[in-house]
Amino acid sequence: MPIIAIVLLFGSAVLHTTWNLLLKQAGEKYITTWWAVLLGSVMFLPFLFFTGLPQREIWPLLLVSVLVEIAYYLVLSTAYRDDDFSLVYPLARGTAPAMIAIWSVLFLGEKLTRGGVIGLVVIILGLLIVGGGNFFQRRRDVPHLRGILLGLLLALLISIYSTIDGAAVKKTAAFPYAVMIFFLSPVLTSPLILSRYGWKILTNELKLNRVRILSIGFLTVSAYLVALAAYGLAPVSYTGAVREVSVVLGALAGWRFLGERLGVWRVLGSVVIFCGILIVAFFG
Repeated sequence: MPIIAIVLLFGSAVLHTTWNLLLKQAGEKYITTWWAVLLGSVMFLPFLFFTGLPQREIWPLLLVSVLVEIAYYLVLSTAYRDDDFSLVYPLARGTAPAMIAIWSVLFLGEKLTRGGVIGLVVIILGLLIVGGGNFFQRRRDVPHLRGILLGLLLALLISIYSTIDGAAVKKTAAFPYAVMIFFLSPVLTSPLILSRYGWKILTNELKLNRVRILSIGFLTVSAYLVALAAYGLAPVSYTGAVREVSVVLGALAGWRFLGERLGVWRVLGSVVIFCGILIVAFFG
């Protein structure tokens, strides 16, 4: 796997963790998400005059990806409203790589090397250790089943749109493809948002949290642009796993900024993930 792809994925992970943390701390999460994705894409729309639109043959893939991402943001907002960041984020991002690897082999025809498979298994093991840290540290607690199910549903949605987008950016430029996805998602959900909340509530939320919303929007689009650039350089099955180093960053962010416990299991999981990434980098 090219080193430049790994560098891009690490950068994407930092941006991704940051906007998720900002969203977790927001009040009206679904309204914040809608405004952020809409305004974030609008920031990048003018550049399409220079890059052009995505190629015509990949528009069916683009539209399917948009629908899956709409579902993703709906579930994400619901999960962050009622469940712990340190449960939902690691579980969703940690389970997705296994699904991405399966879809990539079945539908994209990717062939994994022995070293690549070992690296993927090690990364996924580390991700599950990090995501399961709460269960190991608080064995007496009953796991929040709803949070677990939402996390797994998010993982499924992530794996589907990541596989679709990974296939698309091998046929068209990543920048216009990503910008159109982020622009169409909030546009298509506008009638639902307006009927549910009303224009007054939407504008009040924007006025109260303008800086947070704009920051989330810029970071959201930027994070995925960087990730798609990596998808175009390496197999989706590998890039999908390496990108989820954001799980480690999410655990660290929850500890540092939300007062959540880090724990020995998350430290161990981080070391395991790092070893897996090295294996993929050198043998994948």
